[in-house]
Amino acid sequence: MPGKNAHRYFEKASKYALLADYYKYSNPAMHIHYYQKQLKAMQKAMALRNGDNRQTGNTQPARIRFLHAADGEPNVDVYLNGTRILQDFPYKKASDYLTLPPGKYHIDVYPTGDLTAALVSRRVDAEPGILYTAAITGTGKDMRIQLYLDSTQVPTGESKMRFIHLVTDAPPVDVAVKHGDMVFKEVPFRKAADYLGVTPMMVDLEVRPTGSKDVILPLPNISLQPNTSYTIFAIGTLRGNEPLEAIILVP
Repeated sequence: MPGKNAHRYFEKASKYALLADYYKYSNPAMHIHYYQKQLKAMQKAMALRNGDNRQTGNTQPARIRFLHAADGEPNVDVYLNGTRILQDFPYKKASDYLTLPPGKYHIDVYPTGDLTAALVSRRVDAEPGILYTAAITGTGKDMRIQLYLDSTQVPTGESKMRFIHLVTDAPPVDVAVKHGDMVFKEVPFRKAADYLGVTPMMVDLEVRPTGSKDVILPLPNISLQPNTSYTIFAIGTLRGNEPLEAIILVP
């Protein structure tokens, strides 16, 4: 019976996620309404799936969001412990956070509508109170789900930022202020630079192969607001016809 109940709540969560996404830009109030319903349904489903009968609030939940950064790969469906949580998820899209009871989870990523074989899979041990970004990275046989720990703690009145290198075929890169100082040095593919505390400002950055002056990704007009933590993801491929892009996310 708990398994059937969990499946019912997973189905509700999937329905609410689609509705929240539908209203995201046309009706913010409805977007928030359905997003909150999605989180509640996910919490109930995961508690039942894990056999967690503890009272709500005894353990701080984990939160996880997804980023499709696998250039050239199709839209995907994302499954968590066998239940679809994201449908037709496109390249360059980041999801909202899902709230999860602490525990062990299995992530499977399939081409949309095709459950023949997973493109990539990963096990995750979600720890209490931890925020995660699960990025789908690489292409073909080199695809991975890369997990990053997100931080919200910022000194009052300050900002902080980090850089994550997800350009499939680029060497290690440096990130510098345009015509100025180095900010992050020699960041390899799939790696995250440590968070850097900064004064809130508007700044122009640029991404260059380590040791080179050639700019492969300009990052103009980065607005760093007080009391906010930023992650800059560089995505794309040097071989493609499209320019590299940056996705900037906050927790």
